[in-house]
Amino acid sequence: MAVIEAARNLGKIEKANSEEFLNSLNDKDIVPIIFHLEKWLDNGEMVTRKVSDQKGGTMRLGAYKAILKSKSKVSKIYNKTSISERHRHRYEVDIKYKEILEKNGFIFSGLSPDGSLPEIIEISNHPWFIGVQFHPELKSKPFSPHPLFTDFIKAAVNQSRLV
Repeated sequence: MAVIEAARNLGKIEKANSEEFLNSLNDKDIVPIIFHLEKWLDNGEMVTRKVSDQKGGTMRLGAYKAILKSKSKVSKIYNKTSISERHRHRYEVDIKYKEILEKNGFIFSGLSPDGSLPEIIEISNHPWFIGVQFHPELKSKPFSPHPLFTDFIKAAVNQSRLV
């Protein structure tokens, strides 16, 4: 949703939307910023699916690597340039909109190793705006929270007028 909002308001792509909503939209004339993932690598093997296929087994599921952009917020949070995070989804951000969004303040700060799948986005002039494709909660524990959650809380405290 963050990418759709950015595409509409930062990138001026008025009809930006997701293929996920096509069944419920009357207006089929959309720009699919988010699309149904049709192929991806899983343990070195290419997996392919069609939108019309039954949905069972059509998710990008499990741990996948991402390469982090140097000097990005997330590379500082993780203190790494490569991470592995857990996924559970069947829709992806279309990489072909990367250039127009980056011209308008978006940063694609984490990509799949082949550069084809956006994993993490940031807004450069925001105190803490990070969106991820994976599920950080799957690597969190009560006394060992995910680094993104820890950093978000730190940023919220720093921005708070109540502390």
